[in-house]
Amino acid sequence: MKRALITDDCHQVLLTGLEQLGYRCDFYPEITPQEVAASISEYEGLVINSKIRVDCSLLERASKLEFVGRLGSGMEIVDRAAAAARGVIVVNSPEGNRNAVAEHALGMLLALLNNLMRADREVRQGIWRREANRGIELSGKIVGIIGFGHTGSQFARKLAGMEVQVLAYDKYKTPQYATDMPWVREVDLRSLQQAADVISLHLPLTEETHHFVNASFIQNCQPGFWLINTSRGACVKTDDLIDALETGQIGGACLDVFENERPDTFTPEEKKLYERLYASDRVVLSPHIAGWTRESKQKLAEVLLARITEALQSRGRRGT
Repeated sequence: MKRALITDDCHQVLLTGLEQLGYRCDFYPEITPQEVAASISEYEGLVINSKIRVDCSLLERASKLEFVGRLGSGMEIVDRAAAAARGVIVVNSPEGNRNAVAEHALGMLLALLNNLMRADREVRQGIWRREANRGIELSGKIVGIIGFGHTGSQFARKLAGMEVQVLAYDKYKTPQYATDMPWVREVDLRSLQQAADVISLHLPLTEETHHFVNASFIQNCQPGFWLINTSRGACVKTDDLIDALETGQIGGACLDVFENERPDTFTPEEKKLYERLYASDRVVLSPHIAGWTRESKQKLAEVLLARITEALQSRGRRGT
């Protein structure tokens, strides 16, 4: 029987489905990258989330590998060209957590505008400050969405009833990609930067998007705009972001992702940098959990299973 290695926690529906496809599933959510490299030659299937990088080195060891399934959307951890050269199918499941990410982004934004994090801490300490925690309403604001794929478009849908104007920019989409959303206007990047009160990133991590938000980007935006990043931490240059928060060029930030998401590996310089970020009352932070809901866990598994099934059946029909 063929074998599939599951390297991260996932819903049982994926394991059951793979077994029905003829794979024996080895479910090792605590497995390390080193252990995967040592055992990958034994497997025809591999399911990953974010800790395993499927690069040339791993693929060279994976002599039997038929497919790689990525729970979620980010494909920067898979060398797709190298996989294709070896005939390895690569699929992901971005639809599975797009609603979770969109809800999380909206929740973070509302918490930021209404000072909920600070107010909560103060009430727990017996501090009662109403005027100091007076909030800002989202209604009437202009929200810019950069990247109008699965999560960006879903975030736009969440904003439909918020009485805001939504501006969308996506370099790689054909114009009229948002025609089914009359509250969304497609614009170029500079127009979005100049008009938006809120800018939300929904980008993959590529060479082009690495440090997409940097000092130059920030200077081209409205002073005091609010930034949301639920995409990839390296899309934002952290030290430029913190400098802009401290000068007021950025009014506040909602960050679910970070350039370094392992605090135990911080260098002395990174520790000082993140301490400055953590000290700010104008940020709302979460540990890369925007797409991490009970519902999305099942949806991710269902979508990925469907993609794997379709890809394997298509290969079988071609006789390859």
